[in-house]
Amino acid sequence: MDAIKGMMDFIDRAPTAFHATAQIAAALEAAGYVRLNERDPWRMAPGGRYYCTRNRSSLVALRIPEAGFAPFQIVASHGDSPCFKLKPNADRTAQGLALLNVEKYGGMLLSTWLDRPLSVAGRLIVAGEKGVGTRLVNVERDLALIPNLPIHFNRSANDGVALNAQTDMLPVVGMEGADLMAAVAQSAGVRKEAVVGCDLFLYNRDPARRFGVNGEFIASPRLDDLACAYASMQAFLAARPSGHIDVLCVFDNEEVGSGSKQGADSTLLIDALRRTALALGAGPQALEAAVAGSFMVSADNAHAAHPNHPEKYDEQNRVRMNGGVVIKSNANQKYTSDGLSLAVFERLCEGAGVPTQRFANRSDIAGGSTLGNIVSAHASMNAVDIGLAQLAMHSACETMGAEDVGHMIRALTAFHEAEIRVLEDGTVEIEA
Repeated sequence: MDAIKGMMDFIDRAPTAFHATAQIAAALEAAGYVRLNERDPWRMAPGGRYYCTRNRSSLVALRIPEAGFAPFQIVASHGDSPCFKLKPNADRTAQGLALLNVEKYGGMLLSTWLDRPLSVAGRLIVAGEKGVGTRLVNVERDLALIPNLPIHFNRSANDGVALNAQTDMLPVVGMEGADLMAAVAQSAGVRKEAVVGCDLFLYNRDPARRFGVNGEFIASPRLDDLACAYASMQAFLAARPSGHIDVLCVFDNEEVGSGSKQGADSTLLIDALRRTALALGAGPQALEAAVAGSFMVSADNAHAAHPNHPEKYDEQNRVRMNGGVVIKSNANQKYTSDGLSLAVFERLCEGAGVPTQRFANRSDIAGGSTLGNIVSAHASMNAVDIGLAQLAMHSACETMGAEDVGHMIRALTAFHEAEIRVLEDGTVEIEA
Protein backbone atom coordinates (compact mmCIF):
# COMPACT_ATOMS: atom_id res chain seq x y z
CA MET A 1 0.00 0.00 0.00
CA ASP A 2 2.84 2.40 0.82
CA ALA A 3 4.51 1.68 -2.53
CA ILE A 4 1.26 2.27 -4.44
CA LYS A 5 0.57 5.56 -2.68
CA GLY A 6 4.19 6.58 -3.06
CA MET A 7 4.11 5.98 -6.80
CA MET A 8 0.87 7.92 -7.25
CA ASP A 9 2.24 10.84 -5.23
CA PHE A 10 5.47 10.75 -7.26
CA ILE A 11 3.55 10.94 -10.54
CA ASP A 12 1.29 13.73 -9.30
CA ARG A 13 4.39 15.78 -8.42
CA ALA A 14 6.15 15.04 -11.73
CA PRO A 15 4.27 16.78 -14.56
CA THR A 16 7.51 16.94 -16.60
CA ALA A 17 10.87 15.14 -16.79
CA PHE A 18 12.41 18.14 -15.00
CA HIS A 19 10.18 17.54 -11.99
CA ALA A 20 10.72 13.77 -12.02
CA THR A 21 14.49 14.30 -12.01
CA ALA A 22 14.25 16.83 -9.19
CA GLN A 23 12.26 14.39 -7.06
CA ILE A 24 14.72 11.56 -7.63
CA ALA A 25 17.66 13.84 -6.90
CA ALA A 26 16.04 14.93 -3.63
CA ALA A 27 15.45 11.30 -2.60
CA LEU A 28 19.07 10.43 -3.39
CA GLU A 29 20.43 13.36 -1.40
CA ALA A 30 18.22 12.41 1.56
CA ALA A 31 19.86 8.96 1.39
CA GLY A 32 23.36 10.44 1.47
CA TYR A 33 24.22 10.58 -2.23
CA VAL A 34 26.64 13.33 -3.27
CA ARG A 35 25.87 15.40 -6.34
CA LEU A 36 28.63 15.50 -8.95
CA ASN A 37 28.94 18.30 -11.50
CA GLU A 38 29.79 17.24 -15.05
CA ARG A 39 31.88 20.40 -15.45
CA ASP A 40 34.15 19.55 -12.50
CA PRO A 41 36.65 16.72 -11.95
CA TRP A 42 34.97 13.79 -10.22
CA ARG A 43 36.35 12.62 -6.89
CA MET A 44 34.98 9.27 -5.83
CA ALA A 45 35.93 6.69 -3.22
CA PRO A 46 35.17 3.03 -2.52
CA GLY A 47 31.91 2.76 -0.63
CA GLY A 48 30.79 6.15 -1.93
CA ARG A 49 27.36 7.18 -3.26
CA TYR A 50 27.07 9.69 -6.08
CA TYR A 51 24.78 11.06 -8.76
CA CYS A 52 24.81 13.58 -11.58
CA THR A 53 22.19 15.20 -13.78
CA ARG A 54 22.32 16.48 -17.33
CA ASN A 55 20.01 19.27 -18.46
CA ARG A 56 18.30 18.71 -15.08
CA SER A 57 16.01 16.31 -16.92
CA SER A 58 18.16 13.13 -16.90
CA LEU A 59 20.01 11.49 -14.04
CA VAL A 60 22.64 8.82 -13.34
CA ALA A 61 23.30 7.56 -9.80
CA LEU A 62 26.10 5.20 -8.75
CA ARG A 63 26.71 3.18 -5.59
CA ILE A 64 30.35 2.06 -5.31
CA PRO A 65 31.22 -1.14 -3.41
CA GLU A 66 33.81 -1.11 -0.62
CA ALA A 67 36.20 -3.03 -2.87
CA GLY A 68 36.26 -0.19 -5.40
CA PHE A 69 35.87 -0.40 -9.18
CA ALA A 70 33.86 -3.37 -10.46
CA PRO A 71 31.38 -4.32 -13.22
CA PHE A 72 28.05 -2.50 -13.32
CA GLN A 73 24.47 -3.60 -12.75
CA ILE A 74 22.30 -0.94 -14.33
CA VAL A 75 18.58 -0.16 -14.34
CA ALA A 76 17.51 2.38 -16.96
CA SER A 77 14.09 4.01 -17.42
CA HIS A 78 12.83 7.35 -18.72
CA GLY A 79 11.08 10.33 -17.17
CA ASP A 80 9.36 11.93 -20.16
CA SER A 81 5.86 11.17 -21.47
CA PRO A 82 3.88 12.14 -24.60
CA CYS A 83 2.27 15.56 -24.22
CA PHE A 84 2.01 18.99 -25.85
CA LYS A 85 4.88 21.48 -25.74
CA LEU A 86 4.36 25.21 -26.10
CA LYS A 87 5.91 26.64 -29.26
CA PRO A 88 7.84 29.92 -29.31
CA ASN A 89 5.37 32.77 -29.71
CA ALA A 90 2.75 30.58 -28.07
CA ASP A 91 0.01 33.21 -27.68
CA ARG A 92 -2.85 33.02 -30.20
CA THR A 93 -6.27 34.64 -30.40
CA ALA A 94 -9.47 33.41 -32.06
CA GLN A 95 -13.13 34.35 -31.61
CA GLY A 96 -12.35 36.53 -28.60
CA LEU A 97 -10.48 33.73 -26.80
CA ALA A 98 -6.84 33.36 -25.82
CA LEU A 99 -5.34 30.13 -27.15
CA LEU A 100 -1.94 28.43 -26.99
CA ASN A 101 0.15 27.47 -30.00
CA VAL A 102 1.39 23.96 -29.16
CA GLU A 103 2.99 20.99 -30.88
CA LYS A 104 3.06 17.27 -30.17
CA TYR A 105 5.83 15.79 -28.07
CA GLY A 106 5.97 12.05 -28.77
CA GLY A 107 3.36 9.67 -30.13
CA MET A 108 0.14 10.87 -28.56
CA LEU A 109 -3.44 9.62 -28.53
CA LEU A 110 -4.77 13.07 -29.38
CA SER A 111 -8.45 12.47 -28.63
CA THR A 112 -7.71 11.66 -24.98
CA TRP A 113 -6.55 15.25 -24.41
CA LEU A 114 -9.89 16.81 -25.33
CA ASP A 115 -12.20 18.32 -22.70
CA ARG A 116 -9.79 17.68 -19.80
CA PRO A 117 -8.47 20.18 -17.24
CA LEU A 118 -4.88 20.96 -18.18
CA SER A 119 -2.08 23.09 -16.83
CA VAL A 120 1.45 24.16 -17.70
CA ALA A 121 4.74 23.04 -16.19
CA GLY A 122 8.42 22.90 -17.11
CA ARG A 123 11.26 25.33 -16.68
CA LEU A 124 11.74 29.05 -17.16
CA ILE A 125 14.97 30.66 -18.29
CA VAL A 126 15.40 33.75 -16.13
CA ALA A 127 17.76 36.67 -16.72
CA GLY A 128 20.19 37.50 -13.92
CA GLU A 129 23.04 39.92 -13.35
CA LYS A 130 25.66 37.62 -14.88
CA GLY A 131 23.64 35.69 -17.42
CA VAL A 132 20.61 33.41 -17.24
CA GLY A 133 19.42 30.73 -14.84
CA THR A 134 16.66 28.13 -14.74
CA ARG A 135 13.61 27.89 -12.52
CA LEU A 136 11.25 24.93 -12.30
CA VAL A 137 7.60 25.88 -12.55
CA ASN A 138 4.27 24.13 -12.18
CA VAL A 139 1.06 26.13 -12.33
CA GLU A 140 -0.87 23.94 -9.93
CA ARG A 141 -4.38 24.89 -10.97
CA ASP A 142 -6.72 24.18 -13.86
CA LEU A 143 -5.44 26.56 -16.51
CA ALA A 144 -6.39 25.30 -19.97
CA LEU A 145 -8.73 23.01 -21.89
CA ILE A 146 -8.88 21.76 -25.48
CA PRO A 147 -12.59 21.84 -26.47
CA ASN A 148 -14.19 19.20 -28.66
CA LEU A 149 -16.31 20.15 -31.66
CA PRO A 150 -20.01 19.53 -30.89
CA ILE A 151 -21.50 16.46 -32.50
CA HIS A 152 -24.11 18.76 -34.07
CA PHE A 153 -21.38 20.08 -36.39
CA ASN A 154 -19.74 16.72 -36.99
CA ARG A 155 -22.44 14.06 -37.15
CA SER A 156 -19.90 11.37 -38.07
CA ALA A 157 -17.77 11.99 -34.99
CA ASN A 158 -18.56 8.58 -33.52
CA ASP A 159 -17.44 6.94 -36.73
CA GLY A 160 -13.91 8.21 -36.16
CA VAL A 161 -12.34 11.66 -36.41
CA ALA A 162 -8.93 12.53 -37.82
CA LEU A 163 -7.56 15.19 -35.48
CA ASN A 164 -5.05 17.72 -36.78
CA ALA A 165 -2.52 18.85 -34.17
CA GLN A 166 -2.11 22.23 -35.85
CA THR A 167 -5.80 23.15 -36.00
CA ASP A 168 -7.83 20.91 -33.66
CA MET A 169 -5.68 20.77 -30.53
CA LEU A 170 -5.24 24.40 -29.51
CA PRO A 171 -5.95 24.90 -25.78
CA VAL A 172 -8.16 27.72 -24.50
CA VAL A 173 -6.52 29.59 -21.62
CA GLY A 174 -8.75 32.62 -21.18
CA MET A 175 -10.50 35.50 -22.84
CA GLU A 176 -8.65 37.55 -25.42
CA GLY A 177 -5.81 39.41 -23.74
CA ALA A 178 -5.19 36.77 -21.04
CA ASP A 179 -1.47 36.77 -20.20
CA LEU A 180 -0.32 33.18 -19.77
CA MET A 181 3.33 34.03 -19.20
CA ALA A 182 2.44 36.44 -16.43
CA ALA A 183 0.56 33.64 -14.66
CA VAL A 184 3.44 31.21 -15.17
CA ALA A 185 6.03 33.71 -13.95
CA GLN A 186 3.95 34.52 -10.89
CA SER A 187 3.69 30.80 -10.10
CA ALA A 188 7.49 30.54 -10.30
CA GLY A 189 7.98 33.64 -8.14
CA VAL A 190 9.76 35.68 -10.80
CA ARG A 191 8.98 38.82 -12.76
CA LYS A 192 7.55 38.24 -16.21
CA GLU A 193 10.08 40.70 -17.62
CA ALA A 194 12.93 38.50 -16.35
CA VAL A 195 11.74 35.45 -18.31
CA VAL A 196 13.85 35.21 -21.47
CA GLY A 197 13.10 31.62 -22.49
CA CYS A 198 11.20 28.52 -21.47
CA ASP A 199 10.57 24.82 -21.97
CA LEU A 200 6.90 24.51 -21.03
CA PHE A 201 4.55 21.57 -21.46
CA LEU A 202 0.84 20.95 -21.04
CA TYR A 203 -0.07 18.20 -18.61
CA ASN A 204 -3.25 16.45 -17.55
CA ARG A 205 -4.38 17.76 -14.17
CA ASP A 206 -6.25 14.58 -13.23
CA PRO A 207 -4.50 12.96 -10.24
CA ALA A 208 -3.46 9.34 -10.08
CA ARG A 209 -6.22 7.24 -8.53
CA ARG A 210 -7.17 3.64 -7.81
CA PHE A 211 -10.29 2.06 -9.26
CA GLY A 212 -11.97 -1.32 -9.58
CA VAL A 213 -14.26 -3.30 -7.25
CA ASN A 214 -11.30 -4.03 -5.00
CA GLY A 215 -9.06 -1.16 -6.05
CA GLU A 216 -7.18 -3.46 -8.40
CA PHE A 217 -6.12 -0.80 -10.88
CA ILE A 218 -4.39 2.57 -11.07
CA ALA A 219 -5.53 5.22 -13.55
CA SER A 220 -3.03 8.01 -14.02
CA PRO A 221 -1.28 10.25 -16.50
CA ARG A 222 2.35 9.40 -17.31
CA LEU A 223 2.41 5.78 -16.11
CA ASP A 224 4.67 5.28 -19.13
CA ASP A 225 7.30 5.54 -17.81
CA LEU A 226 7.09 7.15 -14.38
CA ALA A 227 5.83 3.88 -12.91
CA CYS A 228 9.15 2.25 -13.82
CA ALA A 229 11.18 5.33 -12.89
CA TYR A 230 9.61 5.32 -9.42
CA ALA A 231 10.05 1.57 -8.93
CA SER A 232 13.66 1.82 -10.14
CA MET A 233 14.40 4.59 -7.64
CA GLN A 234 12.79 2.72 -4.75
CA ALA A 235 14.65 -0.50 -5.56
CA PHE A 236 17.98 1.30 -5.94
CA LEU A 237 17.57 2.97 -2.54
CA ALA A 238 16.31 -0.18 -0.82
CA ALA A 239 18.91 -2.65 -2.10
CA ARG A 240 21.70 -3.81 0.19
CA PRO A 241 25.26 -2.93 -0.85
CA SER A 242 26.83 -5.44 -3.21
CA GLY A 243 30.13 -6.31 -4.84
CA HIS A 244 29.35 -4.55 -8.10
CA ILE A 245 28.64 -0.90 -8.95
CA ASP A 246 24.88 -0.32 -8.87
CA VAL A 247 23.66 2.26 -11.38
CA LEU A 248 20.32 4.05 -11.71
CA CYS A 249 19.59 5.89 -14.98
CA VAL A 250 16.51 7.95 -15.76
CA PHE A 251 16.72 9.47 -19.24
CA ASP A 252 14.79 12.26 -20.93
CA ASN A 253 13.52 12.30 -24.54
CA GLU A 254 12.80 8.58 -24.95
CA GLU A 255 9.39 9.42 -26.40
CA VAL A 256 11.01 11.31 -29.29
CA GLY A 257 13.78 8.85 -30.11
CA SER A 258 16.37 9.58 -27.37
CA GLY A 259 18.55 11.60 -29.75
CA SER A 260 19.46 14.52 -27.48
CA LYS A 261 22.34 15.47 -25.20
CA GLN A 262 20.39 14.04 -22.27
CA GLY A 263 18.74 11.08 -23.98
CA ALA A 264 19.66 7.40 -24.00
CA ASP A 265 21.37 7.96 -27.37
CA SER A 266 23.74 10.50 -25.82
CA THR A 267 27.06 9.96 -24.06
CA LEU A 268 25.51 10.47 -20.61
CA LEU A 269 25.77 6.91 -19.30
CA ILE A 270 29.11 5.97 -20.85
CA ASP A 271 30.55 9.31 -19.71
CA ALA A 272 29.48 8.52 -16.14
CA LEU A 273 30.92 5.00 -16.28
CA ARG A 274 34.22 6.20 -17.77
CA ARG A 275 34.63 8.99 -15.23
CA THR A 276 33.85 6.54 -12.44
CA ALA A 277 36.64 4.25 -13.63
CA LEU A 278 39.08 7.16 -13.77
CA ALA A 279 38.04 8.58 -10.40
CA LEU A 280 38.51 5.18 -8.73
CA GLY A 281 41.95 4.71 -10.25
CA ALA A 282 41.05 1.79 -12.50
CA GLY A 283 43.82 0.72 -14.84
CA PRO A 284 43.98 0.71 -18.66
CA GLN A 285 41.16 -1.29 -20.28
CA ALA A 286 39.46 -1.68 -16.90
CA LEU A 287 36.35 0.13 -18.11
CA GLU A 288 36.00 -2.02 -21.22
CA ALA A 289 36.46 -5.19 -19.19
CA ALA A 290 33.93 -4.04 -16.58
CA VAL A 291 31.31 -3.13 -19.21
CA ALA A 292 31.74 -6.52 -20.91
CA GLY A 293 30.94 -8.16 -17.59
CA SER A 294 28.00 -5.90 -16.77
CA PHE A 295 24.23 -6.36 -17.02
CA MET A 296 21.50 -3.82 -17.73
CA VAL A 297 17.75 -3.84 -17.16
CA SER A 298 15.81 -1.50 -19.44
CA ALA A 299 12.54 -0.76 -17.61
CA ASP A 300 9.74 0.67 -19.76
CA ASN A 301 6.09 -0.31 -19.64
CA ALA A 302 4.45 -3.00 -21.78
CA HIS A 303 1.09 -3.49 -23.50
CA ALA A 304 -1.51 -5.42 -21.50
CA ALA A 305 -3.99 -7.30 -23.67
CA HIS A 306 -6.98 -5.03 -24.29
CA PRO A 307 -10.23 -6.77 -23.25
CA ASN A 308 -12.16 -5.32 -26.19
CA HIS A 309 -9.50 -6.01 -28.81
CA PRO A 310 -7.67 -9.27 -28.02
CA GLU A 311 -7.11 -9.77 -31.75
CA LYS A 312 -4.37 -7.10 -31.65
CA TYR A 313 -2.08 -9.29 -29.55
CA ASP A 314 -0.09 -12.47 -30.13
CA GLU A 315 -2.16 -15.33 -28.73
CA GLN A 316 0.75 -17.00 -26.96
CA ASN A 317 2.51 -13.89 -25.67
CA ARG A 318 -0.28 -11.75 -24.19
CA VAL A 319 0.24 -10.23 -20.77
CA ARG A 320 -2.18 -8.95 -18.17
CA MET A 321 -2.27 -6.32 -15.44
CA ASN A 322 -1.41 -7.58 -11.94
CA GLY A 323 0.28 -10.57 -13.57
CA GLY A 324 3.82 -9.59 -12.65
CA VAL A 325 6.83 -8.08 -14.39
CA VAL A 326 6.74 -8.32 -18.19
CA ILE A 327 9.85 -9.44 -20.12
CA LYS A 328 9.72 -8.11 -23.69
CA SER A 329 11.23 -9.72 -26.78
CA ASN A 330 11.43 -8.72 -30.45
CA ALA A 331 13.37 -10.35 -33.30
CA ASN A 332 14.00 -6.97 -34.94
CA GLN A 333 15.75 -5.58 -31.86
CA LYS A 334 13.01 -3.20 -30.76
CA TYR A 335 13.75 -4.75 -27.35
CA THR A 336 17.19 -5.78 -26.15
CA SER A 337 16.20 -9.08 -24.49
CA ASP A 338 17.70 -12.29 -25.83
CA GLY A 339 17.39 -15.87 -24.63
CA LEU A 340 20.27 -15.49 -22.18
CA SER A 341 19.23 -12.22 -20.57
CA LEU A 342 15.60 -13.35 -20.37
CA ALA A 343 16.59 -16.54 -18.56
CA VAL A 344 18.85 -14.66 -16.13
CA PHE A 345 16.15 -12.17 -15.21
CA GLU A 346 13.42 -14.80 -14.88
CA ARG A 347 15.64 -16.77 -12.53
CA LEU A 348 16.27 -13.71 -10.39
CA CYS A 349 12.54 -13.01 -10.17
CA GLU A 350 11.74 -16.62 -9.35
CA GLY A 351 14.19 -16.50 -6.46
CA ALA A 352 12.58 -13.28 -5.20
CA GLY A 353 9.04 -14.69 -5.48
CA VAL A 354 8.09 -12.22 -8.21
CA PRO A 355 5.81 -13.44 -11.02
CA THR A 356 6.92 -12.77 -14.59
CA GLN A 357 5.24 -12.75 -18.00
CA ARG A 358 6.64 -12.89 -21.53
CA PHE A 359 5.51 -10.42 -24.19
CA ALA A 360 5.94 -10.34 -27.95
CA ASN A 361 3.92 -8.47 -30.56
CA ARG A 362 1.90 -10.04 -33.35
CA SER A 363 4.20 -10.65 -36.32
CA ASP A 364 2.06 -8.41 -38.54
CA ILE A 365 1.83 -5.46 -36.11
CA ALA A 366 4.83 -3.27 -35.45
CA GLY A 367 5.21 -2.49 -31.77
CA GLY A 368 6.97 0.36 -30.08
CA SER A 369 10.63 0.52 -29.15
CA THR A 370 12.44 1.63 -26.03
CA LEU A 371 15.85 2.67 -24.73
CA GLY A 372 17.56 -0.68 -24.10
CA ASN A 373 19.21 -1.18 -27.46
CA ILE A 374 19.98 2.52 -27.77
CA VAL A 375 21.98 2.45 -24.53
CA SER A 376 23.62 -0.85 -25.50
CA ALA A 377 24.98 0.74 -28.67
CA HIS A 378 27.08 3.04 -26.46
CA ALA A 379 27.87 0.57 -23.65
CA SER A 380 27.60 -2.99 -24.98
CA MET A 381 26.58 -5.51 -22.33
CA ASN A 382 24.01 -8.19 -21.64
CA ALA A 383 20.62 -6.52 -21.25
CA VAL A 384 16.94 -7.33 -20.84
CA ASP A 385 13.85 -5.22 -21.55
CA ILE A 386 11.09 -5.36 -18.94
CA GLY A 387 8.02 -3.33 -17.98
CA LEU A 388 4.66 -3.29 -16.28
CA ALA A 389 1.53 -4.27 -18.20
CA GLN A 390 -0.72 -1.31 -18.92
CA LEU A 391 -3.66 -0.28 -21.05
CA ALA A 392 -4.00 2.84 -23.22
CA MET A 393 -0.28 3.52 -23.58
CA HIS A 394 0.33 7.13 -24.65
CA SER A 395 -3.16 8.22 -23.61
CA ALA A 396 -3.57 11.28 -21.40
CA CYS A 397 -4.76 8.75 -18.79
CA GLU A 398 -3.30 5.24 -18.68
CA THR A 399 -4.17 2.16 -16.59
CA MET A 400 -2.03 -0.44 -14.81
CA GLY A 401 -2.40 -3.05 -12.07
CA ALA A 402 -1.91 -1.86 -8.50
CA GLU A 403 -0.18 -5.09 -7.44
CA ASP A 404 2.48 -4.66 -10.11
CA VAL A 405 4.08 -1.70 -8.34
CA GLY A 406 5.34 -4.04 -5.62
CA HIS A 407 6.25 -6.71 -8.18
CA MET A 408 8.59 -4.32 -9.99
CA ILE A 409 10.21 -2.92 -6.84
CA ARG A 410 10.93 -6.43 -5.50
CA ALA A 411 12.28 -7.61 -8.86
CA LEU A 412 14.66 -4.68 -9.25
CA THR A 413 15.76 -4.85 -5.62
CA ALA A 414 16.66 -8.51 -6.17
CA PHE A 415 18.55 -7.52 -9.33
CA HIS A 416 20.67 -4.96 -7.47
CA GLU A 417 21.38 -7.32 -4.58
CA ALA A 418 22.35 -10.29 -6.77
CA GLU A 419 25.83 -10.84 -8.17
CA ILE A 420 25.66 -11.52 -11.91
CA ARG A 421 28.98 -12.73 -13.34
CA VAL A 422 29.49 -13.08 -17.08
CA LEU A 423 32.16 -15.74 -17.71
CA GLU A 424 34.42 -16.14 -20.72
CA ASP A 425 32.51 -19.12 -22.16
CA GLY A 426 29.22 -17.19 -22.14
CA THR A 427 28.02 -18.73 -18.88
CA VAL A 428 26.30 -16.36 -16.48
CA GLU A 429 26.57 -17.11 -12.78
CA ILE A 430 23.88 -15.72 -10.49
CA GLU A 431 24.48 -15.40 -6.76
CA ALA A 432 21.33 -14.09 -5.08
